[in-house]
Amino acid sequence: MYNDLQKICKTPTRKTLPNGTNALKKVILVSATPLNNKPEDIANQIYLFQDSKDSTLEIGNLQNFFRQQIDAYRKLKDEPDIPKVQEGVKRIYERIRVKVIEPLTVRRTRSDLIAHDLYSKDLEKQGIKFPKVKKPEKILYELDSHLDNLYDRTIFVLSNSQGLKYYRYQAIAFLKPHKKAKYKQADRISEQLAKIMKTLLVKRIDSSFYAFKQSLFRFTKATEAMIKMFDNGKIYIAPNLPVSDMINEGKEEELLDLILENSITDPTIDICEPNDFEYDFLPGLMNDFKLLKELLAEWEKVDKDPKLATFAKYLQNILLSKKINPQSKLVVFSESKETTEYLDKELPKYVKEKILSIDSKNRKDKMPIVRKNFDANLSKEQQENAYNIVLTTEVLAEGVNLHRSNVIVNYDTPWNSTRLMQRIGRVNRIGSTADEIHIFNFYPTAKVNNDIELEKKAIMKLQAFHAALGEDSQIYSPDEQFESFGLFDKQIEEGKDEKLGYLMLIRDIKENHPAFFKQIKNMPLRSRVGRRDKELNQSTICYIKDQKRDAFIFVNGNQQMEELTFLETVKIFEAELAENGIHLHSEHHKQVQSGIKYFAALVDEEKAKDKKIDNTQGPNEKKANAFLDAILNSAIANEDERILILKAKEALRQGKFQNLQRDINKFQRALKKSSLKPAVILENTIKILEAYPLINEVQEPLVTEKNVNVHPMNPEIIITESFSI
Repeated sequence: MYNDLQKICKTPTRKTLPNGTNALKKVILVSATPLNNKPEDIANQIYLFQDSKDSTLEIGNLQNFFRQQIDAYRKLKDEPDIPKVQEGVKRIYERIRVKVIEPLTVRRTRSDLIAHDLYSKDLEKQGIKFPKVKKPEKILYELDSHLDNLYDRTIFVLSNSQGLKYYRYQAIAFLKPHKKAKYKQADRISEQLAKIMKTLLVKRIDSSFYAFKQSLFRFTKATEAMIKMFDNGKIYIAPNLPVSDMINEGKEEELLDLILENSITDPTIDICEPNDFEYDFLPGLMNDFKLLKELLAEWEKVDKDPKLATFAKYLQNILLSKKINPQSKLVVFSESKETTEYLDKELPKYVKEKILSIDSKNRKDKMPIVRKNFDANLSKEQQENAYNIVLTTEVLAEGVNLHRSNVIVNYDTPWNSTRLMQRIGRVNRIGSTADEIHIFNFYPTAKVNNDIELEKKAIMKLQAFHAALGEDSQIYSPDEQFESFGLFDKQIEEGKDEKLGYLMLIRDIKENHPAFFKQIKNMPLRSRVGRRDKELNQSTICYIKDQKRDAFIFVNGNQQMEELTFLETVKIFEAELAENGIHLHSEHHKQVQSGIKYFAALVDEEKAKDKKIDNTQGPNEKKANAFLDAILNSAIANEDERILILKAKEALRQGKFQNLQRDINKFQRALKKSSLKPAVILENTIKILEAYPLINEVQEPLVTEKNVNVHPMNPEIIITESFSI
């Protein structure tokens, strides 16, 4: 499938260019989330329209670039230091974004389309409108003094170093060396499991008291089960079996049979004795159990649910009111399935509206009902009104239309802005009939006398959550960055492309001031001007370009240099029409020459990392090339066949088709099992090569170590500006 798609993208059109070759296709790859993939997946998408070893980007050899990122990404999987992993992943994707994604991307958000007349008028002409996303509104649910104290104490026990240590999930880390050796990276895995459990429990208490009590009960029972195993003298380590459940149900014999049955095929299974563990493991486990029992006993006494009660009031008075919700359709998100099931059971006691509950198990079966009741893109004849409220986990947060609704409730705290935007995107869609999108977020607070104190207490609880989750969050979900404070009181907006504003300015000048545009277009190379600027005194900015690279080089009065981004430069270059130029300062020409040398050094450095020479080929490429060379040297190919083989070699050098070398090498392997005449080998090879669009490609000379040209073109100075007082 991928191979066929790559061939389609890289097969030239029928349009003939002046040089006699066929024009290449213009390929657009559409992606809502270009960086939400592993580095190798991003590379494969790019290779659909870029040659992996001869791209049009500054990084000519994308294969080499992505190999470095993929290797770095894989190494991080074995790194035990979680903050280091986070920083490493961030650096990898930043490099990919800056070096590859940004130069290839044309990005337009709703904000961009609305902000610029050219797009907004076109939307108006088509009858397309986007609802306005209102600032999120807080729903504060108040805890009485007893519940408030229990809540805060629970967060402390779950997250503080003096609280739970989560020993139940760190068993293999406390094994003695002779047993521990069986488990690769036992310490790291144990630490991660402990952090997962901590994060889970903290999130559950934020989700609903019901979900938290269920999770707390299971954790307590699992810890108790391990203590029972110590009492019985046998500790079963079997991550893939329901050990705790079977121990608590008194099914030790059945568990042992199950372990023996699976031990041959599951290498993680082990049966240990108490003396196989370090001496401090059991005391730590028992201390955890004591803390868990105390917490569970206190929470089992709680029969109030102020969050549910507050939600019920909002449902009755605000969330379904025609004033903000014209179609009386509501979408409620929670990360916890137990919370959505609880709400599905309890809400009918407070509201008459029909409720639909969706999770991973019933999503597929229920999707037709979801569409009929919440998708505005369906025709009026297909739409139904059987349900007004949909309760859902994250399974409906992506790729689903729910825009008959315009009100979203986040029953859990929306810790992550990306997830929040994905949720909002379910109702903020083309075809929405509402003018505004309303978002409501729940936050706990203490029962106090005034609104200021109410909000202050809520923020304090958020701070406690943030401290409890902290950097451990990415163990629970790799794509999460917790941003609770920003989300507490923040206008939710899509980003705007600053470069687009300048592009629209140029378009406006071209269309409405053609003479001025022509004057700008005809400005000669090496144009320069002096300007007054106290902060940039005695400095120069040079815009320099060669055939693949351009750069804005800033040179200060001390001959120190750095490369600026386009946006950094254009904001300095911006000037009022009334501003007059001044004489260039005395260091201008010297600084320009320094800028050229700096640019050349950047190019040389990148070329050194990015050689496109035969001896950098991998073993599979070399093998395919050697096979083609053998056919060329056999002198049995005619002129047309030789041209095709040479173009195949060039395609291998450029990394044009990922499957070409594989197909050639697959044929080579098949030859070992049969004895074919040279003419038949040639015939079959030509058939393989003819399956690829090689014949219309212009052949360039093969690049070897001897003829690598580091400077294919002298840098050109496009424009320079110098600044003085």
